[in-house]
Amino acid sequence: MYLIWLIGIGGFLGAIARYLVGGWIQNGITAFPLGTLTVNFSGSLLLGLIMYSSEYLGFFSEETRVFLTIGFLGAFTTMSTFSYESFRLMEQNNWVLFGINVAGTILLTIFAVYLAKLAVLKIGGM
Repeated sequence: MYLIWLIGIGGFLGAIARYLVGGWIQNGITAFPLGTLTVNFSGSLLLGLIMYSSEYLGFFSEETRVFLTIGFLGAFTTMSTFSYESFRLMEQNNWVLFGINVAGTILLTIFAVYLAKLAVLKIGGM
């Protein structure tokens, strides 16, 4: 039951952070969902740092890892919002922005995990 509470508290905080960060980045930009793209990139980077730091360096207890990854980052990253916003661009026949958003999100979030792994391995001297 303790882990469920940690996930719930992390999710609560992650949802608030997603709203604040995404809104701050998106402020004044209407044609492209840059706030969502930024949140997905940074959330993927953080997830990679946490998971690889746990695996390679032994950082983070199980409780902390669960709180941060399943709870906080589970609510912080916004793939459902990404999907909806991408679909809306497609509905509006804005194929260029649709392609940029889909390719950018997928490529940048995978790249973020790769950067996180490199950073952790460098910190650990591996």
